[in-house]
Amino acid sequence: MEGSGAPAEDILLRRPWLPVSISGCQLLAKSWFGETAYHILLTDMHCVWEERMDTADIQSRSQELNRRLRAPVKAFFTHLCEVVKPCLAGVGSQTENEVQISLTRQEDGSINMRLKSELAGLPFYWEFHCTPAPVALVCIQLVRPLLTMSRLLQKQVEQLGGLLVRKDAEIQDYRENGATLSRERLQTDVFEEQTHREDFIAKALPLLCSEQQEALGFDGDLQELYTAIVTHGSARKRKLSEQRSAEEVEHANKEPELVLNASVSSCHIHRCRATSLQTKEEESGPVQMIPSSRTHTQLRI
Repeated sequence: MEGSGAPAEDILLRRPWLPVSISGCQLLAKSWFGETAYHILLTDMHCVWEERMDTADIQSRSQELNRRLRAPVKAFFTHLCEVVKPCLAGVGSQTENEVQISLTRQEDGSINMRLKSELAGLPFYWEFHCTPAPVALVCIQLVRPLLTMSRLLQKQVEQLGGLLVRKDAEIQDYRENGATLSRERLQTDVFEEQTHREDFIAKALPLLCSEQQEALGFDGDLQELYTAIVTHGSARKRKLSEQRSAEEVEHANKEPELVLNASVSSCHIHRCRATSLQTKEEESGPVQMIPSSRTHTQLRI
């Protein structure tokens, strides 16, 4: 099991896509297995499927598929991980003779992977019911990293092209100063970037398209590049999140000061108003009471 303090989604994102072959179907797979939970992704580059299962879901499916099994999830989940993880890593199970795995496509667009192994002398069955993944998940786990990989490789090609141009200038300088090659087979043509690009595409593209019929081509170098890109992206996202949290804490600490200052200002204003009214009363002298007509006789003219 893969215990870590990081969220499962972040751990799964940092997993590279691995080429696997199940029932003759070429797929790319990535997976995360926790203590009693898992999340797997599969794609044939036409669709992406996923399945997430927690402890309760795993317990329920186990009872459906293995009527004679009476055990908590932790008791058999370790065995499930041991037999399925090698299959999803494209290396085959270490107990391949005892493990059978097959894949079938469903009419609703989902796929099922059925696994049969042996646990404590009894047959153990498991099924992965993978449904089409939401677009947002596909973008996060596949599209965005691939686009970043493409841009990064393009920058690398541009830098290499610039290096070749400088090397040609260096070689030309040697020639102009009398240097010669000791072996003619080392002679190279001057690098022309546009010509080289057109020639490369014309020759390599048909070959690449024919190879895709047999393999998806996510080799070790691309897996390493993918992991580096998503790890950098996750670290940057985490740093920005920490900065926002620090700013929110700082803002929250400033709010009591603002409230206190506002209260002090309000009290000061009230005192000023009271003082002003008292001053006006003193300047105008004592207030004279007008006698009521009910307590005095009327004046005669």
